[in-house]
Amino acid sequence: MAALRAQGALRLGGNLGLSVAGAESNVAIGLARLGHRVRWAGRVGADELGALVLRTLRAEGVDIDHAVTDDTGRPTGLLLTEPRLGTLTRVSYYRAGSAGSAVAPADVLPALAPAPRVLHLTGITPALSPTAADAVLAAATHAREAGITVCLDVNHRSRLWTADRARTALRPLLAHIDLLIASEDELPLVAEHPGTDEPESVRSVLAEGVGEVVVKRGARGATAFTKDGTCDRAAREVDAVDLVGAGDAFVAGYLSGLLDDVDIPARLHRAVTTAAFAVATRGDWEGLPTRDELGLFDQPDGTTIR
Repeated sequence: MAALRAQGALRLGGNLGLSVAGAESNVAIGLARLGHRVRWAGRVGADELGALVLRTLRAEGVDIDHAVTDDTGRPTGLLLTEPRLGTLTRVSYYRAGSAGSAVAPADVLPALAPAPRVLHLTGITPALSPTAADAVLAAATHAREAGITVCLDVNHRSRLWTADRARTALRPLLAHIDLLIASEDELPLVAEHPGTDEPESVRSVLAEGVGEVVVKRGARGATAFTKDGTCDRAAREVDAVDLVGAGDAFVAGYLSGLLDDVDIPARLHRAVTTAAFAVATRGDWEGLPTRDELGLFDQPDGTTIR
């Protein structure tokens, strides 16, 4: 979708910056910048904002051969962001009736051939419409049967649907998921019994057949859980200016490590590094690093690269 970013309260007017956004596209761009081949499937409107989305993805090296341009008059979705207090940002969505909300299984299944190594899904897409929920379930089912690693980032958006609706839609997906990523407050949405503590929630998700659960803890880092044990990683220290997109950057870093066949500690290290780049710069994806920039955090403070 397109994104309009305000510099202050929307009700006061002022300038808006135009860009693109969307959890899946943020992850796609993050992975492409790290040198991976990435394919994006979805729907955009036959309008200038849809052209902007496709142009941006293409410019970032993302394969958009399976992107669908909606010819029924549905517009490209839109979000508005406004900074309200420090790094606290308010987001308003305009996605009902959008081209993206009409995505269906027939739009996404062709993108799974030839088979990729990883299919990445989020809990945002099934919130958009029944057909979008069908598309996510169909893609996860097909990918699991084809031996493709399936990753689900819960990514709950309370302005799109309630926790109860999210739980009803997301719980059945666990049977097809290999890697689950969630923030601490999102984990109960997919646990067998809501309200249980984190260890019990993780155990219940692993018992569903999920091989790996990664819990994002914001400024406190992240933890990965498998049947073999637990691995913690602290966040990278950085002056945060914009937290929007940090979770997607984390996912891009973690999946990059997975694709590079590194172990879980190394995946977490790359994930918190890419997340740090995101929070240190404004925008959902604009500040994401290339592979040769990953080491910049190891340079002394105040270093100038000449």
